[in-house]
Amino acid sequence: MKINKLYRLLTLACLMLSCFCNVAIAQTEGTEVKATVIDEQGNPINKVNVFGPNGIQSSTDVNGQFQIKLLSDETVVIQKKGYESELINMTDLTEEITLVKSAFLANEDDQIKMGVATKHRRDIVGAVSSINTKDRLTYDNTQWVRDYINGLMLGVEGSANVRGLGNAVFVIDGVIGRDPNILNMEEVEQITVLKDANSVALYGSQGRNGVIIINTKRGKINKKEVNVNVRSGIRTPLALPNYLGSVQYMELYNEARNNDGLDNFFEPSLIEEFRSSTNKFRYPDIDFYSSEYLQPFVNSTNVVTEFSGGNDKSQYYVNAGWTGNEEWVRTNSDANAGTNRFNLRANIDFKVNDWITSSIDGIAIINSDKSALSNLLSAGTTFRPNDYSPLLPVSMVDTEANPELAAQLEAAGIFDGMLLGSTQQFQENTPVANAIAGGYQNDVFRSTQFNNSIDFNLDRITEGLSAKTYLSFDFYDSYKLSIRNKYRVYEPTWEDDKIIALTAFGDVDQKDLTENVSTNGFVSRLGFYGLVNYQKTIGTSHSINSTFLGYYNSEKRNSVLQKDIDSHFGFQLAYDYKKKMFVDFSGSYVHSIKLPEGNRGGLSPTLGVAYILSEESFLKESNFVDYLKLKASGGIIKSDKGINGYYLYGEDYSNGGTFNWADGQSSNRRQDISQGANPNMGYEERIDLNIGLEGYLWNSLWFEFNYFKSDLDKQLTFLTDKYPSYYNTFRPRDNYNKNSFKGFEIGANYKKAINDFTVSLGANILYSESIATKRSEVNEFDYQNRVGRETSTIFGLVDQGFYSEADFNVDGEGNTVLNDGLPVPGFGAVLPGDLKYKDQNGDNIIDNDDRVAIGQSSSPFSYGVNLNLNYKAFNLFILGTGQTGGDAIRSNSYFQVNGNDKYSEVVLGRWTPQTASTATFPRLSTQTNQNNFGTSTFWLYDNSFFKINRAQLTYEFNETLSNKLGMNDFSLNFQGTNILELSKNRDIRQLTIGEAPQFRSYTLGVRMLF
Repeated sequence: MKINKLYRLLTLACLMLSCFCNVAIAQTEGTEVKATVIDEQGNPINKVNVFGPNGIQSSTDVNGQFQIKLLSDETVVIQKKGYESELINMTDLTEEITLVKSAFLANEDDQIKMGVATKHRRDIVGAVSSINTKDRLTYDNTQWVRDYINGLMLGVEGSANVRGLGNAVFVIDGVIGRDPNILNMEEVEQITVLKDANSVALYGSQGRNGVIIINTKRGKINKKEVNVNVRSGIRTPLALPNYLGSVQYMELYNEARNNDGLDNFFEPSLIEEFRSSTNKFRYPDIDFYSSEYLQPFVNSTNVVTEFSGGNDKSQYYVNAGWTGNEEWVRTNSDANAGTNRFNLRANIDFKVNDWITSSIDGIAIINSDKSALSNLLSAGTTFRPNDYSPLLPVSMVDTEANPELAAQLEAAGIFDGMLLGSTQQFQENTPVANAIAGGYQNDVFRSTQFNNSIDFNLDRITEGLSAKTYLSFDFYDSYKLSIRNKYRVYEPTWEDDKIIALTAFGDVDQKDLTENVSTNGFVSRLGFYGLVNYQKTIGTSHSINSTFLGYYNSEKRNSVLQKDIDSHFGFQLAYDYKKKMFVDFSGSYVHSIKLPEGNRGGLSPTLGVAYILSEESFLKESNFVDYLKLKASGGIIKSDKGINGYYLYGEDYSNGGTFNWADGQSSNRRQDISQGANPNMGYEERIDLNIGLEGYLWNSLWFEFNYFKSDLDKQLTFLTDKYPSYYNTFRPRDNYNKNSFKGFEIGANYKKAINDFTVSLGANILYSESIATKRSEVNEFDYQNRVGRETSTIFGLVDQGFYSEADFNVDGEGNTVLNDGLPVPGFGAVLPGDLKYKDQNGDNIIDNDDRVAIGQSSSPFSYGVNLNLNYKAFNLFILGTGQTGGDAIRSNSYFQVNGNDKYSEVVLGRWTPQTASTATFPRLSTQTNQNNFGTSTFWLYDNSFFKINRAQLTYEFNETLSNKLGMNDFSLNFQGTNILELSKNRDIRQLTIGEAPQFRSYTLGVRMLF
């Protein structure tokens, strides 16, 4: 019912928007203006778009002619891809308008907004990848920024890790450090990744791991648009935990006790009752991941509306959206309401006067997640299937033979004909009862953001001089609203499948009339930067572009006394010769309050050069090389981002215990030291080299290649080879550790049109190797050293199968002991069926000295492929991603079932004397076993995969039908996500324990542009 009401509401909203947008867009007043658009050679240009005020549009015919109705003081925008746009006032319109052809990669669509600067793609020297969302969102309609980055952005592993260095800093609309998770993709105009030192230099210390820049949409002159995007669909689990039922659990628990030399815990007769009885309430078999508690699918809906427009004096953009997701658990429809997210973004750009322009942005987001007080998905990892029935049917209560129960039922809380069940043993462990009757909690997250920029055109001082200021303020806070009710649970007494008595536990049922509020924290951020820019063209061959930047950012968190402060001065001096040879000298002078006085400043210089070979005569007339550029850059980025804390350079003292002098007085207190001082502590350094090549061939194939090498040097650590062990508490931190990263990235995109059919195929590959090249370590054995190994190396024991019965004998006292000559385990006594490990150092003892490199958690190879097929009105888009070479450990209690942990399906492969040759799991035991469940090759698995992240089929209605409906564009789409995964260990990778499951989604969407 609620869903039907929701759809009615959405339909009504769409109809209202349609009516709103069908208001007449033609001007009835004004003067009819005609003109012809030609190129520099005087040839007429067809299909040139002409935009007038209030959404009036026109275009040129085959003769280059157009006509449009304007008032005397209005302007028109004349635009065609590949040409420089023109903004012309009606009074300046002539019979012929000449458009100048843009150089390759130098038109408006090739502008790369790099946060604090904007350049054409052609002019960029460093390693920069960028993607525009214009038109792409029609056929790739994902809503989350991180999903869009993954697989599409060259040089990015996953959604944020640039070249394996670590997570990049996000810059959203010029503000460093904003969270991309609060965006929906409909807001985004362009995503850009800055990878090498030269590209990130202007971002100072924060650019150490790379920069991902996101620019949101803004209003365009004379382009009035209303866009509505509605998507609704379902999500289904990819995989769910498979815990064993009651009978198997009890049988195996008895087996585990027998392995420990103990008697059965569960009587065979009781197990048989569980096996044969049809009364699931008396003999329960509880699984919180079953369809009884978990929905087979949940609904998801997303609605986004956009409004934009303006004239040459001011432009506006508004984005309003709502996203709703159902909860997976369905025990209480009121408490398990799911998530609701509302967002509003608005900005305006306006002219103050002839030399000052400004913009104001405001963003507000509120996200609520209403759920029950108990998380059944988490409780399901420990709640044993035979513990008790959480729900008891009132119909099974025998009130006729036991009339006193009627009064008890009258006072009890009954939910859909059920009593809340428990036992004396588990009366405090009642997740289902708490979920149904305990109340609810609503976690609310709010975000408010404000930006203001002021641009100054200082041509009146000297031509090419400009300045800009940018001020931002962000506030994030979260809080929890909760209602905590009192309730009673009941333990039944059974007789012949009838409940003849009820024992109550807990308080009398009582609703909490007070909604409690608790704060989860807040973050406030204040940012500012100001810059001065000077551009100058000297003659016809030489151009310079210089920028000087001052930046400050402070971030305050609740319960944290010290603010996070980042500040630096940035500079850039760029030179080009005939737009084919480029030199870029960029850098920053950073300041850090994390370092001691005298060391708080640091210079980060970088240099980049590029050369467009295709501009030379020997390639300029080539039939297959349309564009070819060589580039190289290098530099040093000094950063304090790896310094996790403040005042780490000083000595730390604290009050210790008291001590006595010879006179017996005990009022003296010892002073303890936990950290030594290092007044010479300095910045960590990224030393960077990038060599690249990019080109465009046969007018259809774009490619890019970059080789990179980055050293992260002078990382803070405690030196172990410099100080003796008894000096530990006096050791200072030193700039010592060094990691070396090197690799390459290759990206290509091929696009070809044949009549009505167009194919576009893209691929990108990243190979990144990170080696620990410098460490302070003192190890007895070389194989324990980290130097020379991959930085994510996993160290553990090498398993050699299971101990067999032949590995043991019985001593004179009847004890099972390990045979002489076998290495002695150092992690507790072992028995047949326990894991056996390799003795690496030959000391005949298995201990931590036998841990060696067994794998690495990072994947050196990551890649993405995308295919876009277009035939007439149909479009099919497919995106796949993959990684190879990485490993992981099966480490949670689902896989490493230890002691009294709940049994999952993995224990079915347990070792027994009968399964010794085929066992896939150690022997069962009710005792904690340190030998079997440490990090070892037994639990290691290959984490490589390839998967189809999403696929979308889109149908775009023709222009005639769209116009009849009052729309400029109208399309329907059907999308699926997480469609397919090819992986040796897919069952492990897709399984989430104790949380919401990973899911596959199917979504139907409609996009309308008015």
